[in-house]
Amino acid sequence: MAEGLKIEIVSPERLVLSEVVTSVTVPGTEGYFTVMADHAPFMTTLRSGFITVSGLNGRDEIFFVKGGFADVSPEGLTILAEQSAPFSEFDHSDLQTQIKAAEAELAKAETPDDKSYAQEMVSGLLNLALEAGQLNGVHIH
Repeated sequence: MAEGLKIEIVSPERLVLSEVVTSVTVPGTEGYFTVMADHAPFMTTLRSGFITVSGLNGRDEIFFVKGGFADVSPEGLTILAEQSAPFSEFDHSDLQTQIKAAEAELAKAETPDDKSYAQEMVSGLLNLALEAGQLNGVHIH
């Protein structure tokens, strides 16, 4: 078995993280998944959520991610995110603004397709707010 898992989290603005860790839990479109060293290769899309990185030192770090892709390969895990930042930089007030805007879009949606799409957006943002509110130094999936 390898010494650990190499992870890189990359956003358009910067390299958010690059290190060797024990495991990483990621918000995939179909649900959270955990990657450890020697994981089988695969690629998937991401939903907005929080990545938990378990370091070799036993300490967990949390990162916000908004959309993107996760690529698990023999070299490690690469996350190409639309937006990503350490949890300490996560903007809770911006999330509340996004929720209000999505609720306004839902209220004015006219067709069933528009209503369904708007409801998915509102639900996703509300779930993200709930999850962010539950983070108090410990992140459990």
